[in-house]
Amino acid sequence: MKPEVRFGPAGRPIGYKGKTEYVCDYLKEIGLDAFEYQATYGVKLSKQPGLALAKNALKNDVLISMHGPYYINMCSQKEETIKNSIKRLIQSASAGEWINAYRIVFHMGFYTKYSPEEAMKKCKESIETLLEKVESLGIKNYTFAPETTGKKSQFGSLDELINICQSFDNFAPTVDFAHIHAREGGSIKSKEDYTKIFDKIEDEIGLSVLHSHFTKIEYTDKGERRHHVLADDNYGPPLVPLLELISECDYKVTLICETPLIDIDAVMMKKEFVKI
Repeated sequence: MKPEVRFGPAGRPIGYKGKTEYVCDYLKEIGLDAFEYQATYGVKLSKQPGLALAKNALKNDVLISMHGPYYINMCSQKEETIKNSIKRLIQSASAGEWINAYRIVFHMGFYTKYSPEEAMKKCKESIETLLEKVESLGIKNYTFAPETTGKKSQFGSLDELINICQSFDNFAPTVDFAHIHAREGGSIKSKEDYTKIFDKIEDEIGLSVLHSHFTKIEYTDKGERRHHVLADDNYGPPLVPLLELISECDYKVTLICETPLIDIDAVMMKKEFVKI
């Protein structure tokens, strides 16, 4: 197996009952080598458990990422919302240093009454403020990784995130393949469809490391509705063509499982990849 390709769960594994700072012992035991720490309902991690998690990850060769709080909208029409969003991202970056997270994943926000162009302008203004504050606080080891979003009302198409990552240092995209599939009405059906995504990122921002999410997903005409388990063939996008493409490319890829069976399906994903 290519050592550059890693698999892991989005959050605390279903089969693990111990403290989060020792979760990587369990992940290695079941054959996984990535872990996305979930701070989706607020950054509640303190420094010592964070440092312990980083140490445990290093011992087990598990790559750590962090998903920041859901309560973020960098293109809000309310300045107080943007101020609080920046505060939460700073908290995420600070905790991310403790756990040695190589990516800080987050959702950029909602268009609300803005046009996509107006939302882009507002996002960039907010990011400029964010980066100024991060620098002033002496936080150095971080990469913000805005995620492709699954609802058409959300800022976060692949093109929008490429624009953001072209515009700022310390930014790299998180490609959620299910979100792209749902947002675009079931657009991913084959390896060629995945190839278009990889090629676009490589052509426009360069691609050596890709952080990504995967799940089967149910959607409506508004986009994402519900995540489904890997074995549910009633929903896409298809997994095998993605794994085939990853096996052929020269990129370092981390694939975080977001199905309801986060660790069980992550193991299935890795086994399928090894088979390929």
